Amino acid sequence: MNQVNQPADTGAVTRQQWKWSALAGMASYLDAGSIVAIGAGSALFQQRFDLSNGAVGALQAFGPNAIGCAIGAFIGGRLGDKLGRKRIYQYDLLVYAAGILCIALAMNREMLFIGTIVVGLAVGVDVPTSLALVGEIAPPKARGKLLGLTQVAWCLGPAIVLWLAVALAPFGLHGIRIVFLHLFVVALITWAMRQGLAESVRWQEAAKTASSVRKQVKTLFSGANLKALIWTATIYVFWNIPAGTAGGFNSYLINKHYGESMNKTLAQALSVGMPSAAFVTMMVVTATVFMRYSDRSYAMRRRLWLIGSLTQIFAYGFLVVVPFSISAIFANIVLFAAGGSLAGEAFYKVFSQELFPTMLRGTAQGLTFGLARLMVGFWSFFVPGLSDNNFKLLYGLLALFLAISGAVGYFFMPDTSGKSLEQIEIERA
Repeated sequence: MNQVNQPADTGAVTRQQWKWSALAGMASYLDAGSIVAIGAGSALFQQRFDLSNGAVGALQAFGPNAIGCAIGAFIGGRLGDKLGRKRIYQYDLLVYAAGILCIALAMNREMLFIGTIVVGLAVGVDVPTSLALVGEIAPPKARGKLLGLTQVAWCLGPAIVLWLAVALAPFGLHGIRIVFLHLFVVALITWAMRQGLAESVRWQEAAKTASSVRKQVKTLFSGANLKALIWTATIYVFWNIPAGTAGGFNSYLINKHYGESMNKTLAQALSVGMPSAAFVTMMVVTATVFMRYSDRSYAMRRRLWLIGSLTQIFAYGFLVVVPFSISAIFANIVLFAAGGSLAGEAFYKVFSQELFPTMLRGTAQGLTFGLARLMVGFWSFFVPGLSDNNFKLLYGLLALFLAISGAVGYFFMPDTSGKSLEQIEIERA
């Protein structure tokens, strides 16, 4: 039996646990990378295929940032619990690669939309299943550390995508096609390396004594499971709308509003280069602060969350009172990223593994992850229009959403720090 799958009682992390967590975390790399690649190429695809503002919104809405991902998460999370983690994460990256290739080679809007939807579905299937694996192999006092590693991957993917887009900006749309081909290659390499992963021992043991599927799902909507479902859904949905807006539209907004006043190559480079600061900032803060302190205590988790929430609210709140400018949007990008490292997706990932029993872990995260992406999908239809007509309303709403996520997360955060998944399950039952 592989050492990586053994439930541990200490904070020590083996080399194999790091490796498996990194391979599982590549789902986050490919997820965020595809979101930002589509965002970085939106203005160029709009020009090439004569897309309206509504079509650009729809591209984001049906892709990995939103509805496509949501449908995949609803399906994949449940299948991961029912059939096992390995059966899902072994093959879905082949579907992802096919979708990415379709975007990279798109000759018309139909190919562009088909590829985007396929990528969204594949990402949605992979993420909850892969994260469940990380949660199940992680030692109790290093769960935040290993899940934080997946968040570092979530930052690294977009950073590399944006740097490539900057370097390839002189080539216009051809440069963006090369960016997508990079994701295609990474997906195939990750798929090949994942063939050495084994099934989670925790899932294997739970599957032996599992009740009927109908009974399992029924328990998700009652008692402690229902409370956990509502709590994780609330903090993530209201956080992910601003995050999805930033990831999917920052490049588009900068290019759209400054592209006409400067050289097109410079505008494209600026629109993809500036958002990369967000992912570098989040990567650094996650690695140096979140991964180091998130497992220490319940009090520390609440402190990190409070600091992160207030920083994010300010990041969007101050845009309501200052004019839209390059300097203002850059400050927003950096502040939101720093705050999001401490009160955002990383903690959502941790609590989504800790608060649900093994046979419902993927299902629960698939539902909340999918719901969040679904809401971003609906929201994405309105962002291009709001950005043209009412910037202050757009940023005011985003600040409000962050305030809701921050307050619910802080005041209702459960005490699960440093406890084994089995201990948490017993306590909550």
